[in-house]
Amino acid sequence: MPSSSFRTPTPTALDYFAALVADDASLPLTEACAAIALDEQPAPDVQAVLAELDGLADRLKRRLPADAAPLQRLRALGRYFFQELGFAGNLNDYHARGNSYLHEVLRTRRGIPISLAVVYMELAGQIGLAARGIAFPGHFLIKVKMPRGEVVIDPFSGQSLSREELDERLQPYKRRQGLQGDFDMPLGLFLQAASARDILARMLRNLKEVHRAAEDWPRLVGVQQRLVLLLPRDAEERRDLGLARAELGLYAEAAEDLEAYAKHSPQAADRHAMLERAGELRRVGRPRLH
Repeated sequence: MPSSSFRTPTPTALDYFAALVADDASLPLTEACAAIALDEQPAPDVQAVLAELDGLADRLKRRLPADAAPLQRLRALGRYFFQELGFAGNLNDYHARGNSYLHEVLRTRRGIPISLAVVYMELAGQIGLAARGIAFPGHFLIKVKMPRGEVVIDPFSGQSLSREELDERLQPYKRRQGLQGDFDMPLGLFLQAASARDILARMLRNLKEVHRAAEDWPRLVGVQQRLVLLLPRDAEERRDLGLARAELGLYAEAAEDLEAYAKHSPQAADRHAMLERAGELRRVGRPRLH
């Protein structure tokens, strides 16, 4: 009797991302960040990105004595990352999508604060430093735990920031939000460590704005699909996926997204408008009878 063979479907880039972000406790931040760019052509090799980071970390580890103090490790990393390797903020093309792709950041040594921070934190962790990201208003930062406190670093410039400098950076945001006088909030609240999920969301939302401004609907759909997977309880991301799909003429899928948003956001101010839009999309997408 001939044996039958079963072919297992090849996982897509979206399947891979979904598996990476399924659980907070095991979410591999660097790998998930590298996987953001898998819809690009040619797609990056995520494992090669991770191997390159391992190689950069190994080169630095070999220079450090086994008993190097945390401050010695921090200073060595700063020189290595910002001076020798030449990582810096991309001042010439801040809004380029490549600034959010780790393989491009490694190739060009340029990025935005959050992508530079992910690379820095990966190297820091591999040389025994406890580095965490800070979702500071307007500018992502890094904090490194030291025996006598924490050092806050701007990954865009490599500058270590004092409390006075951090307070000064925070003032415009506080003024816009009315967080002054009786409503003032202490600096420490803005220096809490961001979770891996929060960091990924901020990276994806940066790309979301880049693609929306460029009206790059295929790439925007890819980003929105990842945001929906990453933040399943954020109904607005499902709404925005539907609006992006509508721009591509994916009317049935777009209507389904908008209806799901309305179902899960009964108090939303735009709920009825989105339901009306979903109805229009279903009418447009209905097959014609001949």
